[in-house]
Amino acid sequence: MTPADRPAPSPWRQLFAHAAVATPIGLLALLALASLLTPWVWPHAPGQPYWGQDLLPPGLSHGHWFGTDAIGRDMLARTMAGIGVSLAIGVGAGVLALVLGGLIGGAAGYLGGWVDELLMRLNDLLLSLPLMLIAILLIALFEPSLLLLILIVGGFGSLDAARILRVEARRLRHAEFMLASRLQGASGFQQWYRHLLPNLLPVALTALGSAVPQAILVESFLAFLGLGPSERVGSLGTLLAEGVQDLQWAPWTLWVPALALALVLLGFGLAGDALRTRLRRVTGGSA
Repeated sequence: MTPADRPAPSPWRQLFAHAAVATPIGLLALLALASLLTPWVWPHAPGQPYWGQDLLPPGLSHGHWFGTDAIGRDMLARTMAGIGVSLAIGVGAGVLALVLGGLIGGAAGYLGGWVDELLMRLNDLLLSLPLMLIAILLIALFEPSLLLLILIVGGFGSLDAARILRVEARRLRHAEFMLASRLQGASGFQQWYRHLLPNLLPVALTALGSAVPQAILVESFLAFLGLGPSERVGSLGTLLAEGVQDLQWAPWTLWVPALALALVLLGFGLAGDALRTRLRRVTGGSA
């Protein structure tokens, strides 16, 4: 078989095969895997205090490689657990934002007319509301939890996702495959969920690269204010808030979770930028 006869690689393979995309995604996968495996391979639990070993500096001799906090808890275990909590909130809120944004933006872009106008005006109205103020109000009314943070951050993130996906839906509704489905007798609903929504996935993935770090930042800020989840193992934002209190005596309690948060945000930022660049090339610059 000659190179000209070989089938062209799928858009998904073209999107993810490039090193600029694979490298940050690999970094994020490594952090997630380390967070999952740490309880099994590391002898110290994140919530276990070691009396008499408080505020130990990072080192290998005492067995706490990243040091301990004010009550003797191992910073490596706490940081790995915090990465897991932050990733769970960020990915959960990001997926929720894309699902809601895809449904709203896809419907607005596909149907057009008064439906598009109504949904987008409502979307703009909700975008004008202060996210942090509403988040603080809802957390004050209800007990803070992972689920509540995911719902709050994901709900607001869906507003931006809906605007992005609406533009792509408006472009796709005039594509040839949509016309072919109409000629084959597909109903409007069938065209929407069988053809339009699946073809929104590449753009949705690039939007996910922005939605997840935004969710992690919002959660970290709320946790820094003491409004984070009430679970025993805190997120990276919770660790940062505790590290600030001990900064003068134990600076590693701040810079260890800060470095972990920076790596997570860097990974998502690089992945999102690379996905957008690759998507423009795969789609010929239309995205």
